[in-house]
Amino acid sequence: MANQNPSRRRLLDMLARVAVAGQFPGFCKWTYAAAAADPAHRHAMVEGEPPTRAASYAPQFFSPAEYATIERLVEIIIPTDDTPGAKEAGVAEFIDFMVANDPTLTAPFRHGLKSLDQLASSTTGAAGGAEFIRLPQARQESLLSQLAYREQFQQGQEAGQKFFQLIRRYTVMGYYTSRVGLKALDYPGLKLYSSSPECPHLDDPEHKHLPPPRF
Repeated sequence: MANQNPSRRRLLDMLARVAVAGQFPGFCKWTYAAAAADPAHRHAMVEGEPPTRAASYAPQFFSPAEYATIERLVEIIIPTDDTPGAKEAGVAEFIDFMVANDPTLTAPFRHGLKSLDQLASSTTGAAGGAEFIRLPQARQESLLSQLAYREQFQQGQEAGQKFFQLIRRYTVMGYYTSRVGLKALDYPGLKLYSSSPECPHLDDPEHKHLPPPRF
């Protein structure tokens, strides 16, 4: 739904903001780019094997039901196609970690999930309510489209729209700072070089003064 590559500046901002998350040993899927700088992990990452992680992930903030909804949301936002999507990248783990360690995010995410379930209940008209996670896939995607695209906005869904913007932002952040997302961007930090690569802009007058690679 929102599989949009971030700009280089935005990517650098993401990498700076999530540096602390890379030190958390509890992740079983999500892998931060900083691990590539560790010689013990670099070869495994280049070869396509993530560093050793926990066997399973235990949410720090979300309840099991809430975490299941987060997993489903990130899967819809960046689905699996010819490359792994947000679910395979472990983005739900990243979001849970960030919310658990940032008090400014706890209320927006918790209230946002409640508003999403309320919208799911009101749009289905089910007696006793219907949680978002229990809706058929087509209905889930239709509801999120109403929250994602301005031309589909409906009055009374403002809280849901605000929450979708929030989780989309953190889904993109988590995905493009994971090994899976960085590989999709062809991020050079995941590659090993036997020698320093030359400047790729040899015809640029601004670069002609640069010395040849030293190593």
